[in-house]
Amino acid sequence: MNASSTILLIEDDTSAAAALRRVLANEGYEVICEARGDSGLARAQTDVFDVIITDLKLPGMNGLELVRQLHAAKPRLPIILMTAHGTTETAIEATKLGAYDYLLKPFEMEELLDLVEKAVASSRLMTEPVKMGEGISSGNAIIGNSRLMQNIYKEIGRVAAKPVTVLIRGETGTGKELIARALYQHSERNGAAFVTVNCAAIPETLLESELFGHERGAFTGAEMRRIGRFEQAHGGTLFLDEIGDMSPNTQAKLLRVLQERYIHRLGGKEAIPIDARVIAATHRDLEKALVEKQFREDLYYRLSVVVIKVPSLRQRVEDMPNLVTFFMQRYGAEFGIESPSIQPEAIQFLQAQPWPGNVRELENVVRQALLLAGKYTVSLEHVRQVMSKLGEAASTSNRSIVSGITEYLNRAKRGEMQGVHARIIEETERELFAQAIQLAHGNQAKAARWLGVSRITMREKLNHFGMHPAQNQN
Repeated sequence: MNASSTILLIEDDTSAAAALRRVLANEGYEVICEARGDSGLARAQTDVFDVIITDLKLPGMNGLELVRQLHAAKPRLPIILMTAHGTTETAIEATKLGAYDYLLKPFEMEELLDLVEKAVASSRLMTEPVKMGEGISSGNAIIGNSRLMQNIYKEIGRVAAKPVTVLIRGETGTGKELIARALYQHSERNGAAFVTVNCAAIPETLLESELFGHERGAFTGAEMRRIGRFEQAHGGTLFLDEIGDMSPNTQAKLLRVLQERYIHRLGGKEAIPIDARVIAATHRDLEKALVEKQFREDLYYRLSVVVIKVPSLRQRVEDMPNLVTFFMQRYGAEFGIESPSIQPEAIQFLQAQPWPGNVRELENVVRQALLLAGKYTVSLEHVRQVMSKLGEAASTSNRSIVSGITEYLNRAKRGEMQGVHARIIEETERELFAQAIQLAHGNQAKAARWLGVSRITMREKLNHFGMHPAQNQN
């Protein structure tokens, strides 16, 4: 649910406004409605909202002028513009002026919900402060008071305000995105946009368009111009997560942008000046990638003007008590457990574990142990049960995956089947989406959020596999 997220909907069509409000309210959003552009602007300037959704054609003030004035007043507030096909160019102009994105009417409600969810996440990335140190009980925080973490805090303070690229390195689950956000929030660009792109989560064929945008007709399916993430981050900060997964071709184009400070949209000739600070992160061994010619040496040096190395949890076990306390308080509040506690023996046991998943893995263990213990003190036995169960599940899953791959490859070797790669991907996706929608009791939005895909992708996959989530409702 999104009970803490408030949306301002500016729409003069009363029936359309009622339908949109109902759909958004069903997702847990608090929705405030205005019917005029001028009154909507006044409301947005005085009250606090997570997202603005506005029509283009409005009495009192059109959506384009509203975007221009509101973005100037609140540059970190995401604005979604709704417009008809005939005014596409105006919508693109609104994006240039600072709109987060736009929707062409008529649109599916799933499209709107997917976009709103992303906009809310973007809003929180920019507005919720990242705290650092110990004794923090809520919000987003980088927890730890060890010598290694003190060095991280000093490095953030040293480089945050400087206009240099930063490369954040560390294992998966160590909190690299939190450090990127801290750099942004302590910089002189913290009043502008903070735009994130996960380079590993976007197919190579779409990543260039995501970064640089495209013109209409640039490729099959490009029915209109799109503004890329670099343009959206103009004046602000662009965070490129998992930069080590970027293809050599896209690396070359990124290098040119960093050198020349302008971009070309795909299929376009116009040189568009860019002023965005780039922060990158990766868990990969880039030195090995350089030797194997999988990562460009010139790009590596462009990105690593400053390098922040995030320590693994194994390197800072003295921070474990503070981390456990933080997660206990966070999930205790979520589960309605007052003053949750944990036995010292349980913390000592946690400190002795290898933690390949780092802080993210520890968070999951603490959350499940707290659920298991309920309102009682989390004991050593509770922690042992959770870790044993997680270990068995991972072991069984790995054996199943390896066994399936081996079987298919042997069948291909004997000439009994072809297309092993596509077959494995298809079956893995089928099982993944089936389990997610079952676990979510048919709630597509929740399952999509768990998988890190859009609602549209979720719906398309369910249709493709012939799954009917309504049958899974409790």
